[in-house]
Amino acid sequence: MDTIDPALLKAFVLTSRTGSFTKAAESLFRSQSAVSLQIRKLEDLLGERLLRRSARNVVLTPAGTRFLDYAKRILELNNEALSAFRAHEVTGLVRLGTPEDIATTYLPAALADYAEAHPGASLEVTCDLTLNLLEQFRAGLLDVVLLKREPAAAIGGQRVWSEPLLWVSADPALLKPGEGMPLAVSPEPCVYRKRAFEALRKEGFEPRAAYVCGSLAGTLAAVRAGLGVAVLPSHMAPEDLETDNGLKMPSLENTEILLATASDAGLAARRLADVLEAAFEAEASRDLERAMATTAPEVSGR
Repeated sequence: MDTIDPALLKAFVLTSRTGSFTKAAESLFRSQSAVSLQIRKLEDLLGERLLRRSARNVVLTPAGTRFLDYAKRILELNNEALSAFRAHEVTGLVRLGTPEDIATTYLPAALADYAEAHPGASLEVTCDLTLNLLEQFRAGLLDVVLLKREPAAAIGGQRVWSEPLLWVSADPALLKPGEGMPLAVSPEPCVYRKRAFEALRKEGFEPRAAYVCGSLAGTLAAVRAGLGVAVLPSHMAPEDLETDNGLKMPSLENTEILLATASDAGLAARRLADVLEAAFEAEASRDLERAMATTAPEVSGR
């Protein structure tokens, strides 16, 4: 009986999620040709074309759309089986480092799942700016870290998330670049702060840090009070605030989140990394499903 290699399924899910063989290869630490070969092997095994290249990216075929749910369910069941039989082995302290906004937005459910699956493990979570976390990780003070990556920065790790950065304001009139533009930012060294200043300076304007706060809640409070404009990932931009994705304001590169695990990390840390990776994959899959539902053509009953 034919069986499906989970590595092929993972390559397929990542390629469908990112819409790119190149991006999937980066996440898997493989070459683009190797990922393309994995997809071809999977298509040969199923006897169906799963992906096709469009003018701008890679898209699912009807067969690929149908198979995607099976692929995700198989991978989830694989992870559940491993966790169920290895739970008794997982003990000890795991030191996790993460930016505060990621911790409050993406991690609560994932950390709760980890604690339930591995009651013998303990978590110590450090919330700080990415560059500070990176220093601590390199110094051996953290076992697992989530980091915001700059496009030009050479940071090792697996990319688990990517989304657009938006300019956010309570007043639409503020979403217009100009000299001395007030910004609500985190203290240095902050990736989003750096992006905002660089984008405006490229347009010939010198912005000012009108409000500085290391808390996401504090930054949003300042924005709602009209004290300045903030740069946030699209998932963190509240619906009651005005946003701009490069129409009036300078365009911003997507934000990326990397997951890195220490080379000498124990089993408890590696299991946490697995849980975090699965959580981001599940979130990306939900985003893809919502996007497909939004763009699906309406079926007329007439």
